[in-house]
Amino acid sequence: MSTFTPPEPPSFKVASPQEKTARIITDVLAPANLVIALLLIIGWHSTASWRGVGWGLFAAIFCGVIPLGIILLGVRRGGLTDKHIRIRRQRIVPMAASLLSVVTGVTLLHVLHAPSEMSALVVAMLVGLVTSMAVTVWWQISIHNSVAGGTVMILALAFGPVLILSAAVAAAIGWSRLILKAHTLPQVLAGTALGGVAALAFAALR
Repeated sequence: MSTFTPPEPPSFKVASPQEKTARIITDVLAPANLVIALLLIIGWHSTASWRGVGWGLFAAIFCGVIPLGIILLGVRRGGLTDKHIRIRRQRIVPMAASLLSVVTGVTLLHVLHAPSEMSALVVAMLVGLVTSMAVTVWWQISIHNSVAGGTVMILALAFGPVLILSAAVAAAIGWSRLILKAHTLPQVLAGTALGGVAALAFAALR
């Protein structure tokens, strides 16, 4: 069982310029934000029309909005330290609740006959959440980079190798997590690699 405990990040007011940049990257490119953006992009790609964006918005409710709401509620009630849940043992319950939300989304997309690429993406997100949760039970893997790594690879699968340039975004996220001492380098690299599991599921099902 991992004993790694990340320190509380410095407040934005007293943080160094490097730490302020890292805080901005961590917040703007947080997992829920990446998930919602990816669903909208792949939603459009699935139909090449605004109808696909509608499917993306529908899926985002279950894969992004509800999970984020669960976390923010936990922070408000004092059960979670912060919206990024830096304490590993606090992650299991919100991840399990998010899992139920994503399963609901997968089921509804299937029943409503969503585009296959859209359904494949949500199943891939479910796979990513399950594998991340399994690792989190004993080790503080980077969820930020797990989502970022999966996002980069899924975009490359959908739009071609040119989108591998988005890997710079995943690298920036990893850098931000290291600067804030939220994770070690192995945790960041393992998280990025774990994102590949979700990408493989997307490739197999799309």
